[in-house]
Amino acid sequence: MDREFSLRLYRQMVLIRAFEDQAAEQYGRGRIGGFLHLYIGEEACAVGAINTLRKEDYVVAHYRDHGHALVKGCSTRAVMAELFGKATGVSRGMGGSMHLFCANNRMMGGYAIVGGGIPIGVGLALGIQHQGLDQVAMTFFGDGAVNEGEFHESLNLAALWKLPVVFVCENNLYAMGTPLARSSAVPEIYKRAEAYAMPSQQVDGMDVEAMYRACSEAVERARRGDGPTLVEALTYRYKGHSMADAVSYRTREEERAWHPRDPIARYAQILRERGVAEEELHRIDQGVAAEVEDAVRFAEDSPDPTFEDMVRLTYAA
Repeated sequence: MDREFSLRLYRQMVLIRAFEDQAAEQYGRGRIGGFLHLYIGEEACAVGAINTLRKEDYVVAHYRDHGHALVKGCSTRAVMAELFGKATGVSRGMGGSMHLFCANNRMMGGYAIVGGGIPIGVGLALGIQHQGLDQVAMTFFGDGAVNEGEFHESLNLAALWKLPVVFVCENNLYAMGTPLARSSAVPEIYKRAEAYAMPSQQVDGMDVEAMYRACSEAVERARRGDGPTLVEALTYRYKGHSMADAVSYRTREEERAWHPRDPIARYAQILRERGVAEEELHRIDQGVAAEVEDAVRFAEDSPDPTFEDMVRLTYAA
């Protein structure tokens, strides 16, 4: 990878981390309501995968969706404003943290129903195929979704019709508080694609370049008409399932064992070894911090949606 692109990957991961840290702080201050699911630790998944797409390609996410929206091109200001429930948010303040949607950037929503976004990604891919377009749909979901019927129905149809869709499972080992080993007879999620004659692979989801390589291959395959791929990204969320989660179901020893694999710290070291100066990384960190602070000020100063907005955005004449 060239230097400019590598620094772009690094900056996007740092942006997601800084955004999530700030979101947690603002949630604690009562400025963000509802549920808040943080992506801290999983940044390499969205950054590596979505950077294989073009602007006109589609992304469908789950409810831990802030990072996906930021990488797909949604502005930091608009995403933060949506968390604040403001009219300037990507969903006009009507969706909140779990329902980020930005049609201009082909960010086709975060979905609170587990597995609910998977068939939507398949539907987008079906539309692409019917119109003969040179596009790809990428749909993200967690390990908790793979025992849902939508997962199996979607993979079956996508493989049967050779749809241009890439399935990315962010396996962070826990469905809320339930370990994968306690809920799945086949814990190697990528193997499930074999039932649908679909190519698949398991990837280190803490390695942004490994994610990029795996998803590049999958996207290229989909774009040339060879059908879907399942990519299982082994990753780890450093925080709880949501801000309301006490994380009593996993040990502190397990958490400490994953911290040396932090995707940002690991990639920063790789960049140093490739000759990137510490000062350049520091400048990126500072620029990101300023961008996120600006987003918070923007959200604070933005107007609340009105009753008229709610009616206008809910009902069609």
